[in-house]
Amino acid sequence: MEIREVKRLGRGVSAVGLGCWQLGADWGEVDEKDALAVLETAADEGVTFFDTADVYGDGRSEQLVGRFRAARDNGDLFVATKMGRRAEQVPENYTAANFAAWTDRSRRNLGMDTLNLVQLHCPPTPVYSSDAAFDALDELVAQGRIARYGVSVETCEEALTALARPNVASVQIILNCLRLKPLERVLPAAAEAGAAIIVRVPLASGLLSGKYTRDTTFADNDHRNFNRHGEAFDVGETFAGVPYEVGLEAVERLRGVVPPGQTLAQFALRWILDQPGVSTVIPGARNPAQARANTSAAALPTVDSAAAAAVREVYDELVRPLVHDRW
Repeated sequence: MEIREVKRLGRGVSAVGLGCWQLGADWGEVDEKDALAVLETAADEGVTFFDTADVYGDGRSEQLVGRFRAARDNGDLFVATKMGRRAEQVPENYTAANFAAWTDRSRRNLGMDTLNLVQLHCPPTPVYSSDAAFDALDELVAQGRIARYGVSVETCEEALTALARPNVASVQIILNCLRLKPLERVLPAAAEAGAAIIVRVPLASGLLSGKYTRDTTFADNDHRNFNRHGEAFDVGETFAGVPYEVGLEAVERLRGVVPPGQTLAQFALRWILDQPGVSTVIPGARNPAQARANTSAAALPTVDSAAAAAVREVYDELVRPLVHDRW
């Protein structure tokens, strides 16, 4: 597994990490045994970066990651969590007192005295411009509750605002073959700042696995069912904000450029890893086989220029008019 060094993190992270949302909630049922097996398999395959959040299963994901870490960690594992989405989404809730309480809860869930990385979890846009909020995060570092902090964003403008702050160590953002806008300004800004780019929703909620059809159904407790139009949270988190039928059409066009021996999902992950400035990509996995398939993308050859051009063409023709100006 390739390890990518990040100046503001002060260490390297695995090029392919593991997103742990699905281990907590909102992707259908994943039992405890399967969740721990996914974590173990990812680590066996060289993953050192694990991303979770206090809201995933209201702490279940953090607790599972904490159990895994306690049994497995030899100093190589890096756990990133997120805070803020368990509260009403108003700027007034992003206070020093709440930050301390939220962080302490995650410390208990994860069994860590000092959290490796805490990210504001897609807060209201005004929070990114709040000196008080970032002063409070600096104080958590000074107290030893957290080692570093970052942000998880919905829009490119939010990312750029955060990257202007010298102590923001990371930006987590949606980037995939159906969401190209971060390539324009966000990735270059992060590279210049020495901050990590953590890529989430890399397979557009599974669309880029190539396994779904118009007849595919999702469980009632799966966000691909209940948030398809943004009913519960930002619609950009579900299928990357691309209407399902449009996404299926884009996938059919992309199939033709996938090299022999690769799956569409592996191609899509490799394409992300080829983008300058990407530190780690965090696909989820519901079972060990998916975890192994995802991590194998790090060893694939770079996407050739013709295939990369095809990704851009599909985006420009089908997807760009629907998503580019929204996020």
